[in-house]
Amino acid sequence: MKQQVAFCTTSDGVSIAYATSGEGTPVVRVLGWFTHLELEGEFPVWRGVHEGLAAKHLLVRYDGRGMGLSDRGVKDFSLDAKVRDLETVVDALNLQHFSLLGTSEGGPTAIAYTARHPERVSHLILYGSFAGRQPSNQEDEERFQAMLTLLRHGWGQDNPSIRQMMTGVFLPDANAEQIRWFNEMQKVSATVEDVVGLFSVIPTISVRELLPAIKAPTLVIHRRGDGAVPFDRGRELAASIPGARFLPLEGNNHVILVGEPESEIFVEAVEDF
Repeated sequence: MKQQVAFCTTSDGVSIAYATSGEGTPVVRVLGWFTHLELEGEFPVWRGVHEGLAAKHLLVRYDGRGMGLSDRGVKDFSLDAKVRDLETVVDALNLQHFSLLGTSEGGPTAIAYTARHPERVSHLILYGSFAGRQPSNQEDEERFQAMLTLLRHGWGQDNPSIRQMMTGVFLPDANAEQIRWFNEMQKVSATVEDVVGLFSVIPTISVRELLPAIKAPTLVIHRRGDGAVPFDRGRELAASIPGARFLPLEGNNHVILVGEPESEIFVEAVEDF
């Protein structure tokens, strides 16, 4: 997929890399973790979805702060900061009316942007996403802290075992080659400091109070066996956003791989919507 890469700078001085592909009505992808515009075309992660959308639309993708070609060593990973990244990208492209595709941890960013700028978002698509962390117990807290410790001390090692822990969460049904690809994708996408910063703020993210006020037509897509973001999180989004449509997909992989039949179903559903 051919793309043009450029850069813009947020109000807090962070350089954000963005890429455009295709022609037509614009669709802006908002993704949380593990983005790298330069390398995404080489890895079988999301590529089928991206190529399908770029065939009929101007597809806009960007590396969020601390990721990919954007500035590393960033201190502020708050929801407001991530919305600022999105605002800066769409303003740099002078996009006045567009669809937002919020995937995974990028969903809350897309929701918050839509609530703040309802006049600019024509359609909102949320895949594998959530409104915020559910009430947790002691076991959940211990598990979260354990994962944070492992990421802090093992992410940057040549041995991929810690990154493969995350790969197992995101891609439980991947084959050996896909696992190797995703392990490498994670390694080059962010430094250990940025990964810890990104992971640390996840429990603080919540957009539940914004959901009833969303006016844009919304499509929520979620895989039944998603181990990274449980199916009930997607159902909560669809139930809380007025008039939202809900599309369950089969499969356990949080990330849609090239060759999975759900890739084509996803693109067709978005086109129909």
